This record gives sequence, C-alpha cells and structure tokens, in this order.
Amino acid sequence: MSGDGPRAVTETTGTTGAGTAGASSPAPPNPNVILIWMSFLVGINQLGFGAVVPSLPLYAQSFGVTASAIGMAVGIYGLARFFIALPAGRLADGLGRRPALAIGGLISGIGNLWCAWASTYPEFLIARFVAGAGAGLIVTVGHVVLADISTPERRGRMLSIYMGSFIFAVGIGPFPGGLLAEAYGLHAPFLAFGIANLLAMLVAWFAVAETRHFASACAVSVGALPSFTDQVCLLGARIGFLLASLISFMNAAVRTGGLFAVVPIFAAAHLGLSVSQIGFAMMLGSVCGLLASYPAGALADRRGRKAVIVPTTIVSGVSMALFGLSDTYLIFVLAAILWGISSTVAGSAPTAYAADSAPPGMNAAAIGTYRAAGDAGYVIGPFALGAIVDFHGAMPALMVAAVAMTLSGIAFALYAPETFKGHARAK
Repeated sequence: MSGDGPRAVTETTGTTGAGTAGASSPAPPNPNVILIWMSFLVGINQLGFGAVVPSLPLYAQSFGVTASAIGMAVGIYGLARFFIALPAGRLADGLGRRPALAIGGLISGIGNLWCAWASTYPEFLIARFVAGAGAGLIVTVGHVVLADISTPERRGRMLSIYMGSFIFAVGIGPFPGGLLAEAYGLHAPFLAFGIANLLAMLVAWFAVAETRHFASACAVSVGALPSFTDQVCLLGARIGFLLASLISFMNAAVRTGGLFAVVPIFAAAHLGLSVSQIGFAMMLGSVCGLLASYPAGALADRRGRKAVIVPTTIVSGVSMALFGLSDTYLIFVLAAILWGISSTVAGSAPTAYAADSAPPGMNAAAIGTYRAAGDAGYVIGPFALGAIVDFHGAMPALMVAAVAMTLSGIAFALYAPETFKGHARAK
C-alpha cells in the first residue's frame, strides 16, 4: 500500500547508507539527539497542559459563569488544536519544522500568560483558544519531525518514546499544578504553563535541528508533489490511513470525554473516592504507560504495526468498561493501569502507521490530517459523553466509550493492511 514511502524516507535520512538521494542530501546530525530534544520539548508543553487541569474549572468559575460555560473553557482549547492541525502541516512544509515549533511555543506561551491575566470570561476564552492553537502547532509539527527522521525499522520505538513523554507529562502535571494553585492562587498554573512554553520555544529554536530537507529529498526522487490539498485527498483514499485516524479520534475522545470527565464523576459518586485517590490511580497508570512505551514500540518494529495497534486499542476499550464495573479501589486502580499502558501504546503505534502510509515527501500532510482527526475527538468526546451522562448516567457513558473503542480496534484488524511487516518477516 505505502511501501515506497517508507523506503524512500529510509534512503534519504541516511540511516541505512543506501540510495542516491541519501548521498545528495545532508544526513541528520543524530536522530537520537533530535528525538531526545523533541521528547523534552513536548514534555514541557504537556506538563504545563496537565498542570492547569485541576484549577481550570475553578478558575473559569471565578468569572461567575454557568457550568456549560465552564465546559467551553475546556472544549475551546481542543477546537483550536483541531483548526490548526492542517495549517500546521502546511506551515511545516513552507516555513520549516524548527520555525514552526518555535512559533507554536511562542503562541502557546502568550496564550497561557494571557489566561492568567484575563479580566473577563470572553477574554479568557479567547486566550484559551490562542494557547490551544500554539499547542496544536507543537504537537503536530513534533510528529512531522519524528516522521522525517525515523525509518520504518525504528519508527515504532522512536514514536513510542515521544508519545510516552507526551502522555506521562500530562499524567503527572496535575500534581505540581495543584500545589501551585493552592500556594499562589488559581492563576499560578497558567503563569507557569506560559513560562514553560516560552522555554519550549527556546528549545525548538536552539536545540532542534531542521528536518524539512529530508522530506524534500524524498520529493525530488519521485518528481513534483501535488498541492497540499491534493495530498490530503490522496491520503483520504487509503482505508488503512482512515482507520488509523479513526483510532486517533477515538483515543482522544475517550481520553478527554471518558477519563478526564466521566471517570472522576463516577469514581466520586459510586466509589466515594477522593480527588487524591483518583489522581494517584491516574498517575500510576501514566507511569506504567511510560514504562511500557519502548517495549511496545520495539514490538511494533519487530512484528508489525497491527500486532500492537489491534490488541492495545481493544484493551483500551476494556479498561473503560472496567472503570464502569469497578466496585473497589483496587479494581479502579487496575483499570487505570490498563488504560495507562494501552492508551500510551495506542497513541504511538497508529502514528507510526500513519507515517508509514505517507507517500514520499508527504509527511506533513499525513501527520497534519492524522492529528486533525485526534483533535476532533478532543472536542467531540467531552460533549458526546457528557450528554450521555446527563440523560442516562455515568455507567452508560463509560460503556458506550468502551464499545466504540473496541469496535474501532476490530475494524482496524479486519480492514487495515499492514504497512510494515517488521524485522522478523521483512527479510
């Protein structure tokens, strides 16, 4: 389906020493160094995102608005990320990866500092939108960079490390964020997030090497590329890419709508758990996910993407059902661990699949489209599952999330072709 794309990227990155394109294009300084800096950059960004989670509803409430308006403060951040995903891909192709990352850090930093200083609720919403747009630039272009520098043989491991840093930072962020809010006020996490994003801007500009020329070398080897819009349409015609994007959508929808919104409500109402107990379980799940990320990436590189994507997506669905069925804290913690491991892996392996699916020179279009699907889930998930909670309760909402996640994994198993068969079978 997309074998030519990964092989072309392999040649141009110079990691295999093969191909004429690799001889004419500069080799990356060191893909592992770029990976380390990118993981650090996205970790800073997502640590700040997690830090504002505990104080966000209370801070929004301080403006004297209704509960539905408070929900808008959450959803508008994801809406900005959705709108910026495809333009981020175009910007990465036109301006370069490194400047796009730096601009994302600057915009996100300005947005979060503005959140801390906002004097009215409409101003706060605008600031949240600005912050979300900057974060969307960082997340999308970060995936493009990893697609540029990774070969199919190492892509699963590299993206697993990156996504492990991403999800781990989100998971532990609420703890320092809560401490900051208690000590210095509800605006303090936004100030810290803004400063962290300005630091991310400096990391992007001074530490991350430009990787756009690797994708450009691929394009030279196959001739002129179609327009960015035509690239997106070409990718949309590939069933495997669409199903990987569906899993990205479901993962984001279930995370934001299920884990962040419904699970805490259910745990407090039905199990009588405190905020600290819920937070500890989720943090434990994030730690386990981080520990599992590299072995899972290695498995995706050795046995193929589907061998990882299908079971972890299904287990993610099972973990949501287990949250709903838990009647003790031990079972709740087990559900959090299952979710932490499976969702971390289910976030990285489909990204590797999407990058595999990109024809030569189309990494930015592929990752931008893939990220747009995930960010759409970020927006739709809380509203859809929240509506189910309003009309039917938390348990049915968790079961709907579980079934939808499981069905997406089954659909991928049945209809998505393998993009990389792994070392064991690629000989």
